[in-house]
Amino acid sequence: MAATKERRAWDFGFPAIEGGTLDLSTFKGHALLVVNTASFCGYTYQYEGLRKLSQARAADGLTVIGVPSQDFNQESPDNQTVKTFCETQYGIDFPLAGVSHVKGPSAAPFYAWVREAASWEPNWNFNKVLIARDGGIAGTFGSGDEPDGPKLSAAITAALAKPAM
Repeated sequence: MAATKERRAWDFGFPAIEGGTLDLSTFKGHALLVVNTASFCGYTYQYEGLRKLSQARAADGLTVIGVPSQDFNQESPDNQTVKTFCETQYGIDFPLAGVSHVKGPSAAPFYAWVREAASWEPNWNFNKVLIARDGGIAGTFGSGDEPDGPKLSAAITAALAKPAM
């Protein structure tokens, strides 16, 4: 019996906020920090830290990806409104998915994979999934894990230190 290929983050994508597809295979070999975001949340200020993190670690191979979600009733349902908010209020220039489900039976395939592979799903906005350079899950983090906090920083540094396979 042939072994089944283990799925990786590169097997997934999201609708892109500006239309088309945000294909995660485009980032193969990078470490990814995938964050479910919301414009009207007490953690929305984390956009600033995510922007700084993206700019500071991009040359090292980290890509931050925002996934706006209305699953916790704190996001605009309209992609253009979300995109404009992120750009004008926080100067976001990292990739953004279109508004997507991140939990439950309607979760985007990436989040369904994370739920199955790591027994984890976002329980609030600004939860984070760290993807290693090889496309595997390197860690999951809650809203309270700040973009520049020690726990997330250490995990990102460890993920970036490992080569892509």
